[in-house]
Amino acid sequence: MKKLLFIVVLHCNLIVSSQGNASLYSTYPDNYFQNPLDIPLILSGTFGELRTNHFHAGLDLKTQQRDGLKVVASAEGYVSRIKISHWGYGKAIYITHPNGYTTVYAHLQKFNKRIEAYIKLKQYKKESFEIHVFPSSKELIISKNELIAFSGSTGGFVAPHLHFEIRDTKTEKPINPLLFGIHVDDSKKPRINSLIGYSLDNNSHINGINVPLQLSMINLKNGELRASKINAFGKISFGISGYDQLDGAYNKNGFYNLSMLVNGNKIYEFEASSFAFSESKYINLLIDYERFENLKQRIQKCYIEPANKLSLYTKPIKNGYLNIEDGLNYTVEIIAKDFKGNSQKVTIPIIGKKDAIKIRSESKITPYKIDHKQFYKFQKNNISVAFPKYTFYKDLYLDFEIKDSIVNIHTPTVPLNKKYTLTFDVSNYSENQKRQLYIASIGKKGKTNYKTTIKKDSIFYTSIKKLGSFTLLTDNLNPKIRLHNFKNEQWLTHFKTLKVKILDDESGINSYRGEIDGKWILMEYNVKNGVLTYNFNDKTFIKAKHQLKVIVTDNVGNSTTINATFFRKK
Repeated sequence: MKKLLFIVVLHCNLIVSSQGNASLYSTYPDNYFQNPLDIPLILSGTFGELRTNHFHAGLDLKTQQRDGLKVVASAEGYVSRIKISHWGYGKAIYITHPNGYTTVYAHLQKFNKRIEAYIKLKQYKKESFEIHVFPSSKELIISKNELIAFSGSTGGFVAPHLHFEIRDTKTEKPINPLLFGIHVDDSKKPRINSLIGYSLDNNSHINGINVPLQLSMINLKNGELRASKINAFGKISFGISGYDQLDGAYNKNGFYNLSMLVNGNKIYEFEASSFAFSESKYINLLIDYERFENLKQRIQKCYIEPANKLSLYTKPIKNGYLNIEDGLNYTVEIIAKDFKGNSQKVTIPIIGKKDAIKIRSESKITPYKIDHKQFYKFQKNNISVAFPKYTFYKDLYLDFEIKDSIVNIHTPTVPLNKKYTLTFDVSNYSENQKRQLYIASIGKKGKTNYKTTIKKDSIFYTSIKKLGSFTLLTDNLNPKIRLHNFKNEQWLTHFKTLKVKILDDESGINSYRGEIDGKWILMEYNVKNGVLTYNFNDKTFIKAKHQLKVIVTDNVGNSTTINATFFRKK
């Protein structure tokens, strides 16, 4: 009887409310995965953090602001995937474990000798630095705590750190590693910086205003916040910006949990526990996308847009919408929590009052009315745009105009669900001109960026997922190449590496190829400094005199070749 009572009590303890995360802890194995670094964990990034167009899928572990720290396997398993790319995760290892989970280690400097030898054979066979392979379960077996790599900063313009993930092997959904018992010190409470009120239909208002309204807050003695009392009516909701900090770091991280209560009843809750990568695009509905594009401020909405299919929400009542009635009073509480349960709360007192609306949102009517469920194609002059069904999340009137060879497609403040196609008819250009043409986006300050341009005779097109301004540009400049750490006809016997600097000022670098004595060599491209590096450990040189050849091609096909002689016998 005592044993049965103990089991019942234990079961009840595991399914209690999410405070303390007891219910979540019961789902995942505790103490199975260990710290992948041999230093105490300090985080620069947390799971589910709001990033540009995606949620952060793991933990960013600090590596003392340097490369080369030892990275060990968090548990036994086998290397199931290795991906090396100039951008994204850089050099990354995926280890599949027998308990149904896969760990990911990204932005690595290099792998251990066994994995490094394995992947270099693949790279030389493919003649490519960038590579993506899936070893079998018997090729690279890994034991727990085995040295697998060294931390780095590969994958674009990133600072030194280790990106660490735990995924469900079958679904590939990333899961918050903290749910597996990985410990990080955190005694600091989150901070709420800004509070925005939203009127969500034409008849609603906050303080007589029908557009998003920033609300003032004061600090209370107990550390909580209180907003100034507001008058409101109709369908409204709120959003906040803020951050969380952990012990030992100044980085501004994301919230683990964000909830909203009205008169003590929870009507909204977001929790960063697990999501599918296919859902990540909905981050642009979670945040106030227009405000982010205009002010670079991420306001996390406390209500769920109709098209938002994120699984990071618990089951809310009314999806975070408030229906304020005339003559009634309401108390709204928004609570931001970190994983340890530290929290900050802002209280918003509301008086239901149907006032005249003084400022109202305006909708611009254009000839291009979009039903987001339908396909549309619009054309002006030699330019057309085609929007597949459900490119947009909701109906709207679209701006589409051409001025001074620039096509303006609405405004980048509207998020998109799918890519659309932008097409230029270039039949008026000569064949030589066509070869050097490309499609480019134009940023706020006039900065242009190459967009992948597909060329078919006199039709050039690109698929893009952001509205804005675009044009055709000409790139008639060849890429630049120069020797970086040696001179022509220099002895390099005691050099560990050979380095070449490459640069393209227009459409950007598309590809490069390095050869020594007519044979392809593995050159690693550092996109931060534009340097190609060859490691002399890859080959033993018998004769003394050697010929280096490097070819660099940009995105429209302009190419530059450099030839150099060096001496080395080793």
